[in-house]
Amino acid sequence: MMEKKVLLIECPDSKGLIAQITNICYKHQLNIIRNTEYVDPDSGQFFMRTQLEGIFNDSTLMLDLDRALPQGSSRQLVAAGRKKVVILVTKEAHCLGDILMKVYDGSLKLDIAAVVGNHPDLQSLAEKFDIPYHLVSHLNLSREQHEAALRQVIDPYQADYLVLAKFMRVLSPAFVAHYKERIINIHHSFLPAFIGANPYHQAHKRGVKIIGATAHFVTDDLDEGPIIKQMVTPVDHTYSAMDMVKAGRDVEKNVLSKALQLVLEDRVFVHGNKTVIL
Repeated sequence: MMEKKVLLIECPDSKGLIAQITNICYKHQLNIIRNTEYVDPDSGQFFMRTQLEGIFNDSTLMLDLDRALPQGSSRQLVAAGRKKVVILVTKEAHCLGDILMKVYDGSLKLDIAAVVGNHPDLQSLAEKFDIPYHLVSHLNLSREQHEAALRQVIDPYQADYLVLAKFMRVLSPAFVAHYKERIINIHHSFLPAFIGANPYHQAHKRGVKIIGATAHFVTDDLDEGPIIKQMVTPVDHTYSAMDMVKAGRDVEKNVLSKALQLVLEDRVFVHGNKTVIL
């Protein structure tokens, strides 16, 4: 049966890699729909994303690639199709609402398994789109107890990614490690500027002329994970801190949905504390 899949390769660069890889695809009678590659000049690391169509024998294809690729390579063959996410929220609706609408109109192709919140405020919004909502309150719980309760709700869904759509809780290293490189956060500043809480108020005090938002993978270091997407919008001296908050909401939701699109299309390679987008 004809299928579409994406081949992702990361390895040390060497001569003839593209020819070797594409010849293996040809040997397997696979049609290359699109191919993009990049070599990082600092590390000498080679990245390649290849959209393929054909009749696949995954194990044989992987074996042939392993024989051809240099030592220290990683390769992955990903089936085309919708990814499953669980969205975590607190009280702000704009990022969740934007994702729900884009999934509803088909412009963002993903399956929302559930929305999980530590407050009840957004339950009615999720339920308007027939998405299950789980209230997992943090009140009277330690961080460890709260995260254990979150995992109890999240893990049965077997989601590909967790999306922090303005989820205003700092996650522990243990929680982050459990979902390594699978948690996507939206931070309301143009990182690395204004890390942590109240970035718009920090920006206002500094008299900035642009404000921005950053979507990134979550790591143990607060707001310092590999950046997926960033955008900015101009402001000036007439903006109050609250004006900046209002202007920033549109940027935040747009950045998050664009970052999700990149991740869902398997275009994002994590390379140390950076990303390569192909």
